[in-house]
Amino acid sequence: MKILKDSRFYKFLIPSLIGIFLFITPISQNGHLTIPVAVFANKLLDFIGDKSLLIIYILISISTIITILHKIFKFKFIKIDPKIDNLFSPSSFWFWVRVTGFIFANMIFWGVGPEAVISDNTGSLIANDLMPILVCVFLLAGFLLALLLNFGLLDFFGSLLIKVMRPLFNLPGRSALDCIASWLGDGSIGVLLTSKQYEEGFYSKREATVIATTFSAVSITFALVVISEVGLEHMFLPFYFTVSIAGIVAAIIVPKFAPLSKIPDSYCVENPVKESIPENVSSFKYGMSLALKKAENAPTVKSFIKEGIENVFEMWFGTLPVILALGTVALIIAEYTPVFKILGIPFIPIYKLLAIPEAELASQTVIVGFADMFLPSVIASGIQSEMTRFVVAATSVTQLIYMSEIGSIIMGSKIPVSIKNLFIIFLERTIVTLPVIALIAHLIF
Repeated sequence: MKILKDSRFYKFLIPSLIGIFLFITPISQNGHLTIPVAVFANKLLDFIGDKSLLIIYILISISTIITILHKIFKFKFIKIDPKIDNLFSPSSFWFWVRVTGFIFANMIFWGVGPEAVISDNTGSLIANDLMPILVCVFLLAGFLLALLLNFGLLDFFGSLLIKVMRPLFNLPGRSALDCIASWLGDGSIGVLLTSKQYEEGFYSKREATVIATTFSAVSITFALVVISEVGLEHMFLPFYFTVSIAGIVAAIIVPKFAPLSKIPDSYCVENPVKESIPENVSSFKYGMSLALKKAENAPTVKSFIKEGIENVFEMWFGTLPVILALGTVALIIAEYTPVFKILGIPFIPIYKLLAIPEAELASQTVIVGFADMFLPSVIASGIQSEMTRFVVAATSVTQLIYMSEIGSIIMGSKIPVSIKNLFIIFLERTIVTLPVIALIAHLIF
């Protein structure tokens, strides 16, 4: 075949196969199915051992101190790189969230401060139980996800799904690329891709908002962290299958209701771009041409490493302080106030109707997911029923819009959606996906 003689094909194929093996291929370890990157993350965590809290403290301290100093002195060496400059130049709200994370990190690391902050059920739980594995996963993902994203695999599979998106979801075919970018990479990547394409006229206001709030799916890596938090990592494959089915159902149903259905199909540019596959060209052939073009411009080893370092920095310095700050605050509210219990009361009869054990405890995890995706699983880790922990973890992943990352990125973009509408969409997704997840859970357990 002619394509086998094209050097670009191997630049596409080899890195993509390695990426598929690391992030998608199921393997058996100790009698349980998992994926290779999870094995490496746990090995790295074992190597770090009891130094994990110190590492977390150092990373959050570096993030906050540089952010404060850069805010005052506007360092030129930081401003040279737009990505790093953006990392250390958060908005006022997220600046104070980062500072709060730094304050909490000091309290937890030194063991001083209010018990509500440093308790094993609040801040110390986040710092000691959740964040160590995140540090390892972020390190590996920051470097290795480029194998999936930068060598053409994204473009190839996106093209294959083009003919599915319009009839099934009433969206342009290229929205498949945003979905795959989120699934293989991170939800934030999907939002950024969507925002950029909205600004360039590829998406209408409605399409951009639907894609950002519906297809910015939680990645395989993050899903693995969530299911591990509730002690069911050996069920990762049925878990991600459940999440995928529930997510597809939500993607079909939720956009048909307000507020998404009320957003006009207007554009932010005068001459919007209309996408179509060239006539007499198959999806496979078109996708391969896109993949080869991507491979032709694939990063060099130097740029691959540079991008990997930037990705790791963004995950470590941008995300860790937010998770500690919002996670600790949410757990304080959950532990010392009846707020989440009260907000979750309307879901108790729903859980009972769906025959989910420990309905009252499960209901307390519903609304907290709007603050951060990990918190429902952290709270649910004390629930006895494996089925309930499974349902809570899957629900938290399919809720999708959490303010510690996806919500804040959407709010900071030009995609036209308010925090009020984000919360309404969050509730709609919860109501739609919960019965689907419960049904599958009853078939599994």
